[in-house]
Amino acid sequence: MAGARFGLPKSHRILKPAEFSAILKNGFRWRNDLFSVCATPNPYSHGRVGVVVSRKTSPRAVVRNRVKRQIRESFRRCQENLRGLDMVVLASPPAGKAQRDSLRASLQQLWEKVERECRKS
Repeated sequence: MAGARFGLPKSHRILKPAEFSAILKNGFRWRNDLFSVCATPNPYSHGRVGVVVSRKTSPRAVVRNRVKRQIRESFRRCQENLRGLDMVVLASPPAGKAQRDSLRASLQQLWEKVERECRKS
């Protein structure tokens, strides 16, 4: 399919600083070696994600942007299972040195944890 865009629409992203703060303050947390995820319920029929990749992860913008792309793509692929949640993903410093496959596996593991725990409540 030439020219098809599979990106994450703006309506599926958390962009406002106040929303980031509210999720980080009131959300449930899960973490592994590479990422930390904070999640809270939202009133929408779809999930939303916010991404935080600081300079501690890597001083190089190219690396930080690569990590952000991996997070957004992983969320896009799993968003059907994460409906009704607002999530903020924070990358830890080892994420800047990790390979693509380990980033994806780590995120997949976290998405499964979030889905399992949120289904319980």
